[in-house]
Amino acid sequence: MAFAPASLKRNVLVSWGAHGLAIVIGFFLMPYVVRVMGDRTYGTWVFINSIASYGGLLYFGFGETISRYVAKYQAERKYERISQIVTLILAIYLVMGAVAIAIAGGLCAAAPYISSWQGAELTEVRWTILVLGLNVAVGMSGSVFGGVLMGLRRFDLERTVSLSSDLMKLALVFLFLRQEWGLVTMACIFLAITVVENVAYLVLACRQLPQLRIRWSLLSREVFHECSSFSSMAFLNAIAYQMTNATDTVVIGLMMGTDEIVPYYIALRLSQFIKQPIDKIAQICMPAAGALSNPSERHRLHRFLIKAYGLVFLLTSGMFLGGWFFGGGVIAAWMGDGYALSHHILAILLAAQVIALPCSVIRAFLFGMGEVRVPAFLYLLEAVCNLTASIVLCHFWGLPGVAWGTLIPVAVVELGLTLPLGLKLVGLPVRRLWREAIAPQLLPIAALAAYSWIVAGQIAHVDGWPILIAVTFGGGAVLGSMWWLAGRLLRAPATT
Repeated sequence: MAFAPASLKRNVLVSWGAHGLAIVIGFFLMPYVVRVMGDRTYGTWVFINSIASYGGLLYFGFGETISRYVAKYQAERKYERISQIVTLILAIYLVMGAVAIAIAGGLCAAAPYISSWQGAELTEVRWTILVLGLNVAVGMSGSVFGGVLMGLRRFDLERTVSLSSDLMKLALVFLFLRQEWGLVTMACIFLAITVVENVAYLVLACRQLPQLRIRWSLLSREVFHECSSFSSMAFLNAIAYQMTNATDTVVIGLMMGTDEIVPYYIALRLSQFIKQPIDKIAQICMPAAGALSNPSERHRLHRFLIKAYGLVFLLTSGMFLGGWFFGGGVIAAWMGDGYALSHHILAILLAAQVIALPCSVIRAFLFGMGEVRVPAFLYLLEAVCNLTASIVLCHFWGLPGVAWGTLIPVAVVELGLTLPLGLKLVGLPVRRLWREAIAPQLLPIAALAAYSWIVAGQIAHVDGWPILIAVTFGGGAVLGSMWWLAGRLLRAPATT
């Protein structure tokens, strides 16, 4: 059983292909939804969705547990153990699904105290909350089998299901979304997609792992203790992730009103479009690192980490430069005029990703190796600082303050704590990471910066999709060719 760099490349390419199409779908979908629903209603939708997303905390970190232990025990051919783990976590998620529905009922009762909804709007909000609560419950049970596919490293299948769901969402939104009762319609569409998506995960997981059995007789206290020892720290990581990713829109909704969410969410959503394909590298790394966690495989583990870290650093830096120089044109072509502030916010959020995404690779390797305590607590510290800074800076600087409340904690915690401590746990010297992962990327990044500066100076208004697409392909060509040249130059002394 070997996980060579080619395995990483193959899985990354499959994920990127699916994500590329998903991004195209998102680009078409979001402007349409905003136009149909209007800024206020769409801001309400984002606000409710952000609150509902905290239902992800009911997973208690067991999502990462499935992926890690399926990878581990599949490599060891311990299929009975896999069945025990999957059965246990499915049982837990069924119970937590019922809890999610109960919490949704409580939020319905508390809805008038959350915001100033009244009359028909309040009724629609309450129905939306109930449907989204049911959506969380259904998604929890089905996610068990999605986790099995991830643990088996069948990212191609997982991404195919996800892409099919995106296409279905696009079709349903265009067919059924109307301004009246738009919130409930969107919630029902999400629920229908979740049902179909998770049935597909179940079928594919059973086909890929025929030895998988779901029997309540397989429930075991020993297995629970084994899983909970890992999931407790993964749960802290999940809390941190949720606070980091949903805090901004909730803070804005509570402090500034749902009307103000849309300009920020445009930048946040665009940042997520850029982040998601790159973030898949870290998701691929965790189960592979689990398979290479044996001390005898430490050399290959280090090489794998260096390649993944360098690739993520190169891509995030390139995306930041593109967003800095041309993000305003992209937002204008995508969403129309009136969202100039979104470009400023986008630049701040992308700067945070240049730091956070490479460090997420190290965090994924630590989780795959079973070293979860330190990265989980550090990520939680970062999330708490993010929440605090966002509230304080929102009061003084408005929407840009919320973005700075994300960037500052990322820079301090990730660079000051996560990076050095993570490398120490992995056993990789900082100098080697700099020499082999970061330094080779500086030449292509500098070339892309020069290209972007020249193009932005020569073209007064880089807007409209034809120009933006041409500039993007040109930047990709510059980055790719200089990355290839840098690799050749670094290998040259060894071949003379």
